Amino acid sequence: MQKHTLRLIPLGGLGEVGANMMAYEYDNQILVVDAGLMFPENDMLGIDYIIPDFTYLKQNRDKVKGIVITHGHEDHTGAVRHVLEEINAPIYSTPLTQGLLEVKLAKSGMMQRAKLETVHAGDSRKIGPFTVDFFHVCHSIPDAVGLGIDSPAGLVVHTGDYKFDHTPVDSWPTDYAKLAELQSRGVLALLADSTNSERPGWTPSEHVIDDAFDRVFREAKGRIIIASFASLVSRMQQVANTAVRNGRKMAFAGTSMVDNARIARKLGYLEIADAQLVSLEEGLNLPDDKVVIMVTGSQGEPTSILGRLSNGSHRQIEVEAGDTVVLSSHPIPGNEENVYRTINQLFARGANVIYESLAPVHVS
Repeated sequence: MQKHTLRLIPLGGLGEVGANMMAYEYDNQILVVDAGLMFPENDMLGIDYIIPDFTYLKQNRDKVKGIVITHGHEDHTGAVRHVLEEINAPIYSTPLTQGLLEVKLAKSGMMQRAKLETVHAGDSRKIGPFTVDFFHVCHSIPDAVGLGIDSPAGLVVHTGDYKFDHTPVDSWPTDYAKLAELQSRGVLALLADSTNSERPGWTPSEHVIDDAFDRVFREAKGRIIIASFASLVSRMQQVANTAVRNGRKMAFAGTSMVDNARIARKLGYLEIADAQLVSLEEGLNLPDDKVVIMVTGSQGEPTSILGRLSNGSHRQIEVEAGDTVVLSSHPIPGNEENVYRTINQLFARGANVIYESLAPVHVS
């Protein structure tokens, strides 16, 4: 390789859904973007999750000048602790993303090794030979950013996960002005999120979910259980808002979801009044028509809250006739069998199950 050549090295997430990780190398210095996990296929017995093969980074650990995390979803953050076991480099992320990372790293005993650097949309940072501009992108979690990565070889735009939603839940659309400014400088390469790009048309606004949730809450006579990704903070906000409009208290179940909600509330990214939020124990003692419980397990993971509810193994909650269960997610490729098995088991227990095929309870 010529010394002044820019190399783009995809270590995960290219041609697959999850385990996102990209390395940029110039002048023998490396910038890493994201370090996520991926769910295993059904035939991968005994495998909890998959992380990128970052052997190249381990072999060149002294060249790694920084790691940038674009947002707080597991497919972009889930491998960070494994990377830190091998590579000592600063990690740049926005406040919410950093807060979610701190929870993960503390649980794995890696906080002492982590050098966390806070950035905000609109900031610019010099990382090795790269000048990185952080710009806001709309996504289903607040504080997501795209990157303008400049080097002597040229400007690369790395979008991260993004959506062009003019009416997002947090009222903060993608920074189109920054995209135009980057374009005016001349772009060597665009690395763009392409999830679901094979579908014709465009993605509806997240606000269509509000109407679907209102309908579910109006029609449900008993308990409502909503399953989503643990880091889907925008969906937590939508559920909370709908609960207020319909006179229900809100509870969370699942350690990761409880932790993420706590951090998001603390940092001001999730607005739920203290009087509105109850513990799971308190929620289970309320009348069924006065509570909504948000749980993990929207991908049918057997050990998640929803997975255990579907097979009757949860110690506190038992799904019964009259319950309404909403899967506010889209099955990740490879997870379809687990998801539909979970749905069938919930139906068999007497629940009214609502999912993407039946109502617009998720957009992506």
